[in-house]
Amino acid sequence: MTLLWDADPGAVERFQVALGGVTRHDSPTALTRALEGDPTEFLVIIGPDVDLGSACDFSESVRVQRPEVGVILLRRRVDVTVLAQSLRAGVREVVQADDLTSLADAARRSREISQKVAGHTTSDTSRDGKVITVFSAKGGVGKTTFSTNIAAYLATSGSRVLLVDLDLAFGDVAISLQMLPTTSIMDLVGMAGHIDEQGLASVVTRHSSGLDAAAAPSDPSDADRIPGSTISELLRVAKTVYDFVIIDTPPAFTEHVLAAFDNSDLLVLIATLDIPAVKNLRLSLDTLDLLGTPKDSRLVVLNRSDAKVGLRAEDVVTAIRQDIALMVPTSPAVPASVNKGIPLVIDEPRHAVSVAFKELTEKFLRNPGPVESRAEAKADAGSQRRWSLTRGGK
Repeated sequence: MTLLWDADPGAVERFQVALGGVTRHDSPTALTRALEGDPTEFLVIIGPDVDLGSACDFSESVRVQRPEVGVILLRRRVDVTVLAQSLRAGVREVVQADDLTSLADAARRSREISQKVAGHTTSDTSRDGKVITVFSAKGGVGKTTFSTNIAAYLATSGSRVLLVDLDLAFGDVAISLQMLPTTSIMDLVGMAGHIDEQGLASVVTRHSSGLDAAAAPSDPSDADRIPGSTISELLRVAKTVYDFVIIDTPPAFTEHVLAAFDNSDLLVLIATLDIPAVKNLRLSLDTLDLLGTPKDSRLVVLNRSDAKVGLRAEDVVTAIRQDIALMVPTSPAVPASVNKGIPLVIDEPRHAVSVAFKELTEKFLRNPGPVESRAEAKADAGSQRRWSLTRGGK
């Protein structure tokens, strides 16, 4: 959130396009109280009609008491005298009041300086959240089911979790959880370049399990209006706010998915026992190789692993040339839970599929280190049987 000193109530609407979240104060006293009440606030904008002397006095005071706070001064006319007096008082930049692009750039630069001065970001950097992307290049393999159940389990077990629906045209996260969001990722576009914790909080919807969800837009045409850079910025901020960021994806290598890959700590790649899914998984692994994605950040999971369709887990391993970390059985309880809008891990926590989701989460998401070493170090007797099955196909 940016603090604005301006007597005009309409100033918030005028400047929020460039600044994102804005809180207006009409006096230096109110502004000082706001700064004292929020030690994470690093940016103050002083409106064009505030007396230059008063603006400089405030900036000098802030420079002494809160050197990490940046002050940007707006003027209707910028000349050498204004610049000299402002810079002597510690104002970081003076910007023409009607130049919103320059204002947005100045705000971004000021925040970067503040972060370096303060030695931390504007969010709670005691967190260094993990970003987990769930992906398959084929639709219908269970990506949303995996994403919602993993996120719900993490949230109910005490972690702070953000579930991001990156299927921006046809996302199903909200409907799968019976949520009715009034905001979406589309609302972040206007904050591009200055997304912060407050801005992120303004677009998420809280689920009864405790997880927060950043929903896909309700209008499919909005997907093309969301830059990949906005997704990268969203994820960088989310990592400092949440313990885990779980990303549901469309079955395609879109620019948004590539941004997620670039910011992910772990990729959960889903396979099923059918030739198109296996073929697409092999192509996905090849593409990830070309993109330079580390092999030890990839986790292959076989969904509906006990389906009797003439293809075996060993065949999948042979085709993709990579071990399967975990197998999730088939059950009609899964689509039933989706229709009810309740993740299976919450609705039936002892169900075999729920147990598999929990095993996946505990073994591979909560524990650091390469995928293979985590699996081998923590495999119990039951999972060891699965490992020997998959390794036999090499």
